[in-house]
Amino acid sequence: MELLECKHLCKKFDDKQILNDINITIPRGKIIGLLGKNGTGKTTLIKLINDLLTPTSGEVLINGKKPGIASKKVISYLPERTYLDKEMTIDEVLKYFEEFYDNFDIERAKKLLKDLNLNIDTHISKMSKGMQEKLQLILVMSRDAELYILDEPLGGVDPATRDYILDTILSNFNEGASVLISTHLISDIERILDEVIFINEGKIVINSSADELRNKENASIDEIFRRYFKC
Repeated sequence: MELLECKHLCKKFDDKQILNDINITIPRGKIIGLLGKNGTGKTTLIKLINDLLTPTSGEVLINGKKPGIASKKVISYLPERTYLDKEMTIDEVLKYFEEFYDNFDIERAKKLLKDLNLNIDTHISKMSKGMQEKLQLILVMSRDAELYILDEPLGGVDPATRDYILDTILSNFNEGASVLISTHLISDIERILDEVIFINEGKIVINSSADELRNKENASIDEIFRRYFKC
């Protein structure tokens, strides 16, 4: 049984077709890049997988079942926008996650906080946008989930921190789990990708092993992306 399947998935808002006949399969043990320009349907697809939107037609299956309460335990989701309560401290957020998610590893979270020099007593309201994004990633990667979905995890952090974050992603998900990363910073994440999905105007235009695509095109994933989406 595949970890995630999208079958003939379509989504319309009013008369505007956002996603059109999306068919993808995500196996276990892979890091997959979901790549496309802004406004091509990446976040809409992610929200459908997370049961935050309802498909117009088609279906999403997680471990063979439609999204619901069970899939909330399977998926650990990092949204593009900050959702943290500004009135809480980091310590209070950790305790909230420990109570809410039975697969949250608070000791792992504390280690990652220390590595990134985040003080556990800091109020969220006192943190920069980049610091808040680091905290959100720590919260997501500290769950023992089967599928990690990261929507623009590197957007608000400096280049020096990006390598650490990528290594954090690599070293903090279980064998047999998978990671789906949506980003426009392709050159930064390319080294960790097993597979790539290019989406354009709501359709999947490339779905390939990263190595096979590089060999076929004799170019990096970043170069192929720039070539394909050249304005």
